[in-house]
Amino acid sequence: MKKQTIKDIILTSTDGQEIEIYGWIKSKRQHKNVLFVDVCDASGEIQAVVEKTFFSTDDFKYISGIKNEASIFISGIIRKNGKDQVELLMREIVLIGDVSFELSPSPRSDFDIFNEDYTDLMLKYRHLYLRNPKVMAIMHFRNLLKSIIRDWFEMNNFVDFDAPILVPAPLYAESTAIGVTIREENVFLSQCAGFYLEAAVHAFERVYNMGPSFRGEESRSKRHLMEYWHIKAELAWGNREDIIKIVEDVLSYISQQLKKRAGEIMRVIGRELCLDGIKTPFPRLNYRDAIEILKQEGVEIEFGCSMGSLEEEILSKNFNSPFWIVGIPRKIEPFPYCIDPNDRELTMVADLIASNGYGELLGIAEKISDYDMLIERMTEKEKENDEMYNFVKNVHQMGPVPHIAFGMGLERMIRWLLNIPHVRDCIPFPRVVRRTINP
Repeated sequence: MKKQTIKDIILTSTDGQEIEIYGWIKSKRQHKNVLFVDVCDASGEIQAVVEKTFFSTDDFKYISGIKNEASIFISGIIRKNGKDQVELLMREIVLIGDVSFELSPSPRSDFDIFNEDYTDLMLKYRHLYLRNPKVMAIMHFRNLLKSIIRDWFEMNNFVDFDAPILVPAPLYAESTAIGVTIREENVFLSQCAGFYLEAAVHAFERVYNMGPSFRGEESRSKRHLMEYWHIKAELAWGNREDIIKIVEDVLSYISQQLKKRAGEIMRVIGRELCLDGIKTPFPRLNYRDAIEILKQEGVEIEFGCSMGSLEEEILSKNFNSPFWIVGIPRKIEPFPYCIDPNDRELTMVADLIASNGYGELLGIAEKISDYDMLIERMTEKEKENDEMYNFVKNVHQMGPVPHIAFGMGLERMIRWLLNIPHVRDCIPFPRVVRRTINP
């Protein structure tokens, strides 16, 4: 079993110490009778120096011919030149896994992973380009972000509630859902955990779910995936104002924690961390006012239309932080969300739009607790007589309470925080519209 990582060796070894390393060859450079081999593992990399005087001619030639990405065992002596310069004088090498399939650029090489010239190659061989240091750093960032979000939920007494993936009823239109057939029963892949968190909140009062959601619509924007990770939370006994403040607290906490903990990850990615989430409270813009601003900017849009990437980017130029669009029309929102008592064309919903033109980050809602309002909304969405929604009605027929919710797309959040071009770069194996699901 491997006992030390390269990072451990760099931090704790002493000059002249004999050590062993298991890892992969990242790259090699030869200068006359000296071969420099960059050896890496999951924790980092170290330069191994192969001096011809310590090896036979055949062995030196053999080492020179080992290909990049080969897995190896090496041993040797640590040489330290100052605090940060650590290298290994190699004395032994054992080839563990050879290379019979090669890619250009090599997965661990230093190239611009965000360059669209490499997009098709990186998607086709995602299973190999996961080894790239920048891709690894993004996945480390993803892991850190999830951990920070879980910490916030735990500190605020939320219960981690596992909602199902196979569901009888989609939240949005069936045309946007991905259907599957199980033993001749037609069901759907979950679009949202909301119906199940709504049931759970009447038991636990504070619940959250972190898991995959699926959308089948033909959207090819830089912020859409067919499969993405959804962070959902619901609370009993609250209103829209409460959930807005909660989300602002979550984003402020995330930004402050990342500022403290993500420095090395950001160095590897080569991007500046967006810290606009610290600037709470965020400005608010009424949906009706947003429509008028867009019309003044020459956008052809009317009340009741959804806002896309272009519209949100135009609106974001008026703010230097995330901002809320408050009061989304009931025409375009699903039925579980409350009607605004002061403007019955609107719902008690708000969308948070990212700074710097990155579009919608998340949505919040004051959800329906009144059964008559639920039936009214279901009727206008032509779902009132659909038996697959009976379980939703049941929740509202047995002691319902006012409850609030938010839903955040993890990949959208990562894209905004890292300032990177596309959500496909924010998930290990992206599922993109009109592309074969492979690998």
